[in-house]
Amino acid sequence: MGKLKVKVTRQSVFYWIFLNIGIILVSAGVYFFKAPNNFATGGVSGISIVLSRFITPAVPWLGQTEILSILNVVLLIIGFIFLGKGCTFKTAYCSLMYTGEMQLMKLILPLDGALTDQVFLEFVFAMLLTGGGGAILFNCGASSGGTDIIALIVKKFTKLNVGKALLFTDFIVAASTFFIFGIQTGLFSVLGLFAKAFLVDSVIESIGKSKCLQIITSKPEEITPFILEGLHRGVTSFKATGGYTGEDKTVILAVCKRGEAIKIKAKINAVDPKAFVIITDTNEIIGKGFRSV
Repeated sequence: MGKLKVKVTRQSVFYWIFLNIGIILVSAGVYFFKAPNNFATGGVSGISIVLSRFITPAVPWLGQTEILSILNVVLLIIGFIFLGKGCTFKTAYCSLMYTGEMQLMKLILPLDGALTDQVFLEFVFAMLLTGGGGAILFNCGASSGGTDIIALIVKKFTKLNVGKALLFTDFIVAASTFFIFGIQTGLFSVLGLFAKAFLVDSVIESIGKSKCLQIITSKPEEITPFILEGLHRGVTSFKATGGYTGEDKTVILAVCKRGEAIKIKAKINAVDPKAFVIITDTNEIIGKGFRSV
């Protein structure tokens, strides 16, 4: 039997590092800040916070962390039953790691209440950690499971607008905190629901932001190899004629990360100071070396 070869690349290593950072941030945000303050902003973590209010007094060993773990595992099993391969390895991995890290945090650093008496400060950290972590997961094409699995099932078997359905469900969970935990917690939960949505979008855009360069030059033979071989980025080039000078020029199109754009500018300045360069921000690039469709 031949040996199974697993190709490990620098890109795949960084991918899994960022994926696990995202899971850790979400877990820490829920365990240290959301759960102790009852910030139920939707999702499985919000549902578990609400349910723990009624279940934990009757069954003390079944706290918010345990309820969240049970819900995640149950939803994961349902996902495999109804979605099969649609419930991907990444979803299963993130869901189980999220559940495991919550249990580990409870074992190492057990909490019997909020870390501080500054509710707003804890709310800010809850949103920053869970929003930032969630954005990293989405940027990696993954999620922490939970209600996302329900969304995939609903999408498969119905024609409902899944996004609106999930937003409505999250709003119901957040709104219920007004009656269960009081007005202050309810206001924070509803505010957190909308704040997290804006935060996730802005962080995703920031993570995915790259540069698009249009380089009009008379020395493509020096610039093109630098981009191709030095930075390992693709280029597209075509001939053009200057409208004012009538000179023959080459237009080089390239997309790259922000740090790489600085190197390209330095190279252009060194070999062709008269080149005309247009650099624009891009929020999403789909293709080899960036993201798949």
